[in-house]
Amino acid sequence: MTILGIDPGTRRIGYGVIKKLPGKLGFVSAGLLKIKGGDDFSALKETRRQIEGIIGKFKPEILAIEKLYFMRNQKTGIQVAQARGVILLSALEKGLKILEYAPNEIKAGITGYGFADKKAVLKMVKLILGKSDLDIVDDASDALAVAILASQKGR
Repeated sequence: MTILGIDPGTRRIGYGVIKKLPGKLGFVSAGLLKIKGGDDFSALKETRRQIEGIIGKFKPEILAIEKLYFMRNQKTGIQVAQARGVILLSALEKGLKILEYAPNEIKAGITGYGFADKKAVLKMVKLILGKSDLDIVDDASDALAVAILASQKGR
């Protein structure tokens, strides 16, 4: 089973793809969708195009995504919510099962501590996937973390 994890954002969206194999998890890919659209509407259109490209390339059965939590900057929160909506709609239209997890739930599930920092999350992602040489940005490691959690919980 292939799982696509997403760390939603407005112009930087982390993605991580893993394969659940008997008794282990396999790393497939991870990176950033770099949205360059000048205005918010162009950015949403580009988000859809890029997420559909990732879905088409890796053919996941599940999309696991971080839930939106309270943000101090309301404008940013609304923009992230809109991008998240585009991602969810794209996944639904492609028939993917969607699983959502709160940020603290992801951190606790991966590191054992709900307030772990990004370095701790990356360290555990590398350990769990057996990829000590994995060199990725924190948005991508967060996306892999949500995919890993989905592979464990599957709900």
